[in-house]
Amino acid sequence: MVCKTEDAPSKTVEREDGWRGFRIQGMLDFSLIGILSKLSGILSEHKIGIFAVSTYNTDYILVKEENFEKALYVLGSEGYKVV
Repeated sequence: MVCKTEDAPSKTVEREDGWRGFRIQGMLDFSLIGILSKLSGILSEHKIGIFAVSTYNTDYILVKEENFEKALYVLGSEGYKVV
């Protein structure tokens, strides 16, 4: 289950807090290939681990809180527009 910390059930067996995320903006057509792979590769090169969540029309990338600003900076420096 992925949810806000404050929304987590009180009787969870295990959980990991401290994630922040961002959304790939816009509707992603099913014919588009490799967007998440490209972004995760860039972050991996900078030693930033991710947790990816994909829905029917977009992707979300979650990184640990301490890596969030670095992740945004790295993607921005690679030419991605960070809004």
